[in-house]
Amino acid sequence: MTQSVESQNPQAGGVQVQPQAIITRDAEAEDVIDLGALVATLWRGKWIVAVVAAICVFLGGFYAYRGATPVYRSTAVVLLEVQQPLMDLPGALGGLTGDATEVNSELEVLRARGLVREVVLEQNLVDDPEFNGALREPGMMAKLRAWVGGMFGSKSPDAGTQSEVEKAEQTLNTVVSSVREKLSARNVPNSLVFEVSFESESPRKAARLTDAFVDAYLERQINVKFDALQQAVEWLSSRVAELQVQLEEAEQARATFSSSTDLVSVEGLQLLERQLKDLRDRVADQDESIAQRETSLTVLQGATTRELQAELSGDRILGRLIQNLGTPSAEASFDARVAIVIDQAQTELARLRMQRANLDRSATDLAAQIEQQNADLIRLQQLNREAESIRLLYETFLTRLNETAAQQGVQKSDSVVLSNAVIANYPISPRKSLILAMAGVLGLMLGSLLVLLREARSSGFRIASDLEKAVGQVVLGQIPLIPARGRAKTLSYVKDKPASAAAEAIRNLRTGLMYSNIDNPPRVIMVTSSIPAEGKTMTSIALALNLAATGQKVLLIEGDIRRRTFKAYFPALKSEGVVSVLNGDVKLGEAVQRLPEYDIDILSGEESLVNAADLYSSKKFAGMIQEMREVYDIIVIDTPPVLVVPDARIIANVADAVLLCVKWDSTSEAQVAEAMRLFRSDNTRVTGLALTQISLKGMQRYGYGGTYGAYGKYGNKYYTN
Repeated sequence: MTQSVESQNPQAGGVQVQPQAIITRDAEAEDVIDLGALVATLWRGKWIVAVVAAICVFLGGFYAYRGATPVYRSTAVVLLEVQQPLMDLPGALGGLTGDATEVNSELEVLRARGLVREVVLEQNLVDDPEFNGALREPGMMAKLRAWVGGMFGSKSPDAGTQSEVEKAEQTLNTVVSSVREKLSARNVPNSLVFEVSFESESPRKAARLTDAFVDAYLERQINVKFDALQQAVEWLSSRVAELQVQLEEAEQARATFSSSTDLVSVEGLQLLERQLKDLRDRVADQDESIAQRETSLTVLQGATTRELQAELSGDRILGRLIQNLGTPSAEASFDARVAIVIDQAQTELARLRMQRANLDRSATDLAAQIEQQNADLIRLQQLNREAESIRLLYETFLTRLNETAAQQGVQKSDSVVLSNAVIANYPISPRKSLILAMAGVLGLMLGSLLVLLREARSSGFRIASDLEKAVGQVVLGQIPLIPARGRAKTLSYVKDKPASAAAEAIRNLRTGLMYSNIDNPPRVIMVTSSIPAEGKTMTSIALALNLAATGQKVLLIEGDIRRRTFKAYFPALKSEGVVSVLNGDVKLGEAVQRLPEYDIDILSGEESLVNAADLYSSKKFAGMIQEMREVYDIIVIDTPPVLVVPDARIIANVADAVLLCVKWDSTSEAQVAEAMRLFRSDNTRVTGLALTQISLKGMQRYGYGGTYGAYGKYGNKYYTN
């Protein structure tokens, strides 16, 4: 709430509201957003919002139906096959596993610049104006950018040094980038299906290029496999040739070794080992026989009696001779026989020892032979293993080579086309309904923003309470806009319709002025404004006519001798006026003109060589006003705007009441405040304000039409407009 302190105007007798007496109950309320006021503001500007929205919808529709170039999209569906090679050659033929990384990689391959470049060259898209902007007629924006760039010299540093080949390559790269922007590929979730799409201004071109990209993608897969297969064949061929040479060398080495050694088989070596074992067994038996022979010989030689010798020798002859002992000849025969037996035993022992030595040499030779045979056999087996391993590698690589060579020409891509691109019947853009909806929403937002900006930037006054709070001065009247065109018709409207809302508003203004000082009602009323075109002249005339209707003798003075607009209202006015009276050219009674049809007297203004402010500052003007006071009950003076010339401030010194007109929703607070400041600087108190030219439709639009004053809806039954 606000409080105001009223003070009496000692000069004009008016009730004043001092600005410094306005206090705010809660300063923090300014930081609170009043949603109700916001909605009311938007509702007051609903027609602006509607018009802006309609304009945006119209522009959006014009763009969607006439301005935008239709863009068509064609889509081909490709299935990524998870396959295995025909002959188990993963290194040569490859094959995808369906891993998410591989799927994403294939999507990137589909949009790779290399693939796009191949299609651009194949389809000769460099010569297509849709993708090569240099071939299109430059639009207004392009010309503007080129002009601005030319003004500021924004050229490429290499523009003048590029060769024709470099320029062609740059153009090709630009076309590739443009085409790549219109190519899209996506993976259908939870599947190995790709959707390859291309957008173009021509539906046939979109379908053709979509299929071209799919074909190029499949061909690239085949080419990659073919190149890999070729590399595999070349590598396998060189490897097979190397292994063949190595195998021949290994076979030659084995044959040479076999021919240079007396080789036996493993079975023959085993037989030699058995023979060696037999020889060693015979040597052991021979050693045992020799030991027995040596023992028997030693025992025999150590026998002391002939009987013991005969028994130990086991000789039959000694056995017969031992029986005939007794004679010297028998004993001699016996001893001779013993010597023979011992000699035979020694001879046999020597023979056994010679046999044992022979057996030992044979065993040694046989062992050496077996050892050599073992070494040769090991070497032969090594050569055999080397040759067989090389043969195995050779046969394996030869088989792989034959298999790989057999698959040349049977490669297939890792993807298969499920459906080719179809020529689109309808464009994907512009999406007319969406554009219209977005244009409508944008229009509503722009309209609302305009309304809010207008509300925020508006410095005019729409209701009397706002004017009183801002200026600190009471509003004595609220005068609606008179529904008539031209000043003469406006005057006729005021005269001919005394029961209209405008006439009632003038009566309210008259009442406020007369009761501004009950004890000493004002007789000289000055009407002014802050700036021109605020309705002060019409207010002055209407107020004079209204006062005359009460039976009072009223004089209307045209104080604005710089513009002199009374002629537009009263064409029959005399040429003599205020200036002639002050100069003494005519008498006051001769200059004043009676208008019987309006029942008022008028003293018009006229052109003067003397500055108007100097005329009004003269004692003659004050004397003239004093003289008129003796003749007329009420004097109404129409004066120039306060902020334009000082005439009104000077005339205010001889006036009883000063009425400041403020145009509805037009005059700013700063202008009114400055006018009030000028009056205060002259120690002149303004009696009151008049809010003029109030628009009934405008007040209704702002939501005030049913609340305030003579323009309220509730007053329609009381007025005859």
